[in-house]
This record gives sequence, structure tokens and C-alpha cells, in this order.
Amino acid sequence: MAKKKEVTVEDKLRALYDLQLIDSRIDEIQSVRGELPLEIEDLEDEVAGLDTRVSNLNEDIANLEADIKSKKNTIIEAGELVKKYTEQQKNVRNNREFDSLTKEVEYQGLEVELAEKRINEYKVKIEQKKEVISQNKEKLDSKNNHLKHKKKELDDIMTETKKEEELLHKKSDEFSAVIEAHLIKAYKRIRTNANNGLAVVAVDRGASGGSFFTIPPQRIVEIANRKKIIIDEHSGRILVDAALAAEEKEKIEKIFS
Repeated sequence: MAKKKEVTVEDKLRALYDLQLIDSRIDEIQSVRGELPLEIEDLEDEVAGLDTRVSNLNEDIANLEADIKSKKNTIIEAGELVKKYTEQQKNVRNNREFDSLTKEVEYQGLEVELAEKRINEYKVKIEQKKEVISQNKEKLDSKNNHLKHKKKELDDIMTETKKEEELLHKKSDEFSAVIEAHLIKAYKRIRTNANNGLAVVAVDRGASGGSFFTIPPQRIVEIANRKKIIIDEHSGRILVDAALAAEEKEKIEKIFS
């Protein structure tokens, strides 16, 4: 049975630096997208809100039209009652009955007046709501066009970077598999806390990448020996030597070219 190859500290350092190069490239891709996904989400919320408002206004109009129909029925019924009471007045036996029917006729006349007043009010409300619907539809068309443009912009970026990003994530998983869970956890923690997302940096001119703090010569020798994981005491980042960094950059560039 073949003996499983031992993973050395150097192997882990190379894998960590490779992982950093890959994650940095993923960061660049996501940076190109910028705020587009959030802008699209906001626009979709605005469009949904306008759709709901237009739908509610149309429902209000339908209810007002139903109310108008009801009031028109009230007018018809009142007219029929007026005819009925007027006919009955021809056959009354005394003034009391005549006066009572007259009051009913007057009451139905008032019902007609009130119904006509309400119908006119409802018609005014309908026109007002139609105007608001028209304004909202203009906004809706504008927002939908803007949303369509933003989605196309994002789709174009996604199309350009999809294959590369898929490969990057695949390689990220491969290099992560070489590294112990506690190191991956530390790497992710350092990356999260760093403004530029750099958790692993190369020594550059006697200082850690992106830092102005000089590293003692003995420490630089230890980093170059690649026998243990060394953390920069100032930035908290994992350090690798410049030669290893150059080799891994070349390797990663070949993979993704």
C-alpha cells in the first residue's frame, strides 16, 4: 500500500498563498459588479411597490364603480316607488293618507338627490384615482426600463466572469483541502478583519506586504525556511517569503491563463 504523502508546512504555506491569490481575484470580480445586485434589489422592491399601488387603486375604482351601480339602482327603485305612491294618491280616502304618500314621494325624491350626489362624488374620485394610476404607470415604466438596463449590465458582467469564477471557486476548494480546519478558520478571520481582504502576504523589502513595520532579519530567515507558520505581530497576517510568493503567482497565472 502506497504511503500517503505528508503535507509539510511549506505545502500549507503555498496552499494558503494560493488561496489568497484566488480569493483576491474573486474579490476583484465581485468588485466589478459593485453595488449592481443591491441596486437591482432596490429597483425590484420599488417596482413591486408601484405594482401593488396601481393594483390597489384599480381595486378602489372597481369598488367605486360598484357603488355607482348600486346608487343607480337606488334611483331606479326610488322612481318606481314615486310612480307607485303617485298612483295610490289617486285612490286615497282622506287627507292623512294623501299627506303620508306625499311624504313618501318627497322622501324618495331626497333619496334620488342623495344618490345622484354620491354618484358625482364617486365619479370625481374615480377620475382622481385614474390620474394617480397614470402617474404611477409612468414611474413604473421608467423603473422597469432602468431595472432592465441594470439587469443586462449585471448579466453581461456575469457572462464575462462566470467561467473564471466557477474555476476560482473550484480551485479554492482544492487548496483549502490541503489546509487544516483551524488554519482555514484563522485565514478567514484575518481576511474578514483586513480592509483589503489580505490574510497572507509576502515579505517585501524587509517588511510585510502593505506594512511599514520592518521585520527583524532573524524573523526573515525563519520565514524563508518555511518550517512554521509565522504571523506578523503588527498586522496579524500570515507571512511568506518573496520567492515562494513569486513561484505561486506564476503557477496560479498559468492555471487561469
